[in-house]
Amino acid sequence: MKVNVDFDLCESNAVCMGVAPEVFEVRDDDYLYILDEKPGEELRPKVEEAARSCPKAAITITED
Repeated sequence: MKVNVDFDLCESNAVCMGVAPEVFEVRDDDYLYILDEKPGEELRPKVEEAARSCPKAAITITED
């Protein structure tokens, strides 16, 4: 799985970081960073929840 973020849509509101802090981080500069673009399958439920929870629908998951 590969995590994709449309940074044009992303508002860096950190909802995804709250759900999957292993994968997403909003830093002091108020920008979202993907910590692990290709997380292991054990994180799939969290990443899928983060994508569903994103208020701007900026997160997508593709199969790598």
